[in-house]
Amino acid sequence: MGSGVRVRHDDAAVWDVARPARPGRMAGVTMAGFRDRGMTPAGLRLIPHPAVTLALVFGAGPVVVDDAGRQRRGSLVAGLAFGPARVRRAEAFECVQVRLSPVVARAVLGVRPADLDGAVVALEDLWGREAARIGERLGGLSSWEDRFALTEALLARRREAGTPVDPEVAWAWHRIVAGRGRVRVDRLAAELGWSRKRLWSRFRSQIGLQPKRAAKLVRFDHAVHRLAAGQDAAGAAADCGYTDQSHLHRDVVAFTGVSPAAVAGAPFLAVDDRAWAWPRNLR
Repeated sequence: MGSGVRVRHDDAAVWDVARPARPGRMAGVTMAGFRDRGMTPAGLRLIPHPAVTLALVFGAGPVVVDDAGRQRRGSLVAGLAFGPARVRRAEAFECVQVRLSPVVARAVLGVRPADLDGAVVALEDLWGREAARIGERLGGLSSWEDRFALTEALLARRREAGTPVDPEVAWAWHRIVAGRGRVRVDRLAAELGWSRKRLWSRFRSQIGLQPKRAAKLVRFDHAVHRLAAGQDAAGAAADCGYTDQSHLHRDVVAFTGVSPAAVAGAPFLAVDDRAWAWPRNLR
């Protein structure tokens, strides 16, 4: 697996998980490796996260994701706050999964997160034949260490050639993340010296969500990780700044389509602390 990479093989886990032994050099980018153990269930629900997710799939078997009735196959990109999506088929696959802060996603992907419109799209639709070539190169490597290095080099080249977001927009995103979603949009605008309308327009165009919905997504992410860790819904709601338990319930259903009790057992949340060992640096 490579001496610099840590791999977890838990008997009850859906996937073997690999992670780099140290943080990468690119701010706003984290990655992990996943290998199917023949236990990925059909209909597995994907959980939205406050990052744009890039899944570089390789291996013998297919990965098919159903997003609002549209099937996507192979390597994928999931936009911020995508609608309820499910894995329809996943067999004998491996992938490098990358979480891109929306501050860097525009430069890396070559499209604005807003252009993804909260959907799951095939990477081939964005990068053409390059998507297949990347999968072939990853599959030809024998260690996760080499795969992480290849992926980081690819992303670094694309970021250098891409278009960055406005520094004011990046600052507003950082403040939302640092405040765990408990930030007033009008206060952000005032600190920038912008009107609320200007902040809303620039943020929506470059990040992909309205500032208020971005804050809601960040708060949701903290809440569902508390639920996955075993905290009760009332406690998670209070700790994460919801007005009450029913407020948390509405947000969880809106983002996932299921109740807080159901989302707490999601396999993607169960492996989060192992796969993404470094602090969730979305800046």
